[in-house]
Order: sequence, then C-alpha cells, then structure tokens
Amino acid sequence: MPESTFTSSQTKWKLPAKLSPVAFAFFMSSIMAFLMCLVITATNRGLSDGYLSAVLEAYRLAMPVAFVCVMGVRPVVIWLVRLTVRA
Repeated sequence: MPESTFTSSQTKWKLPAKLSPVAFAFFMSSIMAFLMCLVITATNRGLSDGYLSAVLEAYRLAMPVAFVCVMGVRPVVIWLVRLTVRA
C-alpha cells in the first residue's frame, strides 16, 4: 500500500486538535484505572479463580471515575507545572 494512501486514510478518523486534552484524559484514565484495578484486586483477593472477572468489574466503576478526576484536576496540574518548570 502506498504511503500516501495510508496517511490520508489514517487522518480521516482523527479528532480535531482542540480535543487533545479530552483524548489525553481518556487514554491516561483508561490505562491508569486498569493498572490500579489489577494491583488492588490482586492485593485484596490474590490471583485466584475469578481474578480477571473481578478486575473487569472494578474497572467498570474505576474508569469513568478516573476520567472525570483527570478532567477535573487538569487545570490544577497545569498550574503546578507552570510553577515548577522553567519556560
């Protein structure tokens, strides 16, 4: 497949740049919530039968909560980074 065909078809589905904070929050919260569910479930009940099912059940609640939290604390984090990093 020619490179130009791949590139043009790849950009058709991309979000506009103004939605970058939302995309970042979605991916960050998805990954972090899943990792935390893996660790916390293993800590609480061990790696026994039904572990993955318990992880996915916890993730159903954790992911939306994490997304809202990331979107909510984003302005505070941006402010803290500006305070601590030289421009």
